[in-house]
This record gives sequence, structure tokens and C-alpha cells, in this order.
Amino acid sequence: QVQLVESGGGLVQAGESLRLSCAASGSIFILNDMGWYRQTPGKQRELVAITGGGRTNYADFVKGRFTISRDNAKKTVYLQMNSLKPDDTAVYYCNLYQRGVDYWGKGTLVTVSS
Repeated sequence: QVQLVESGGGLVQAGESLRLSCAASGSIFILNDMGWYRQTPGKQRELVAITGGGRTNYADFVKGRFTISRDNAKKTVYLQMNSLKPDDTAVYYCNLYQRGVDYWGKGTLVTVSS
């Protein structure tokens, strides 16, 4: 069974950086899609960045500031977040899409103060 565990969230000031990690356990295929989403109260979960099959895509609001990467040997995907803004405050969720199934972590809270 696939499990995802996020870490690295916290409280930072605007302009600072954070690095989120998502460790996967279970049977993971290298070419599947793994990504990061975020959600704030009252809003739908939105895509932040995704990587898989040699491609990487970012939401427009993080382009140039966030970088997604993965270490297949460690079954881990990372999200390097630079130049953080108060609008980036959200719960960040790790996602794995594999064989038609979406797997989610429990999320990690990122709070950016102005």
C-alpha cells in the first residue's frame, strides 16, 4: 500500500525559503506523476508543481520561485520554495498518481508572515 508523508512546513517571513519533502513508501513506479498541491480554508485544492515521465510543470503563481525535484532511489519528492509570499500560506499536500489512483499525504502547513 502506498503512503505519503510530508515534512518541512513551518512559519517563515516573507522573502524567506522552505524546502518540503514527501517520502513515499510502498510500490512506486519511477515514471508516475508526483506533485505538490496546496489548499487554504474555503478554497479548492490547487496544483503547485508536478513532475513525472521526464516533464515538469508549475502553476503560474510559483514559476521562478519554486522548484520541484525527486529522488527515485529515496522515493522522495521535494519542493524548494524561495521568495515566499504571504499568499503562499496554505497546507501543502503531496500527491502521487499511479495506475489510475490518486494518493495523498496528510499535508504540511506553510505559514508566511508579512
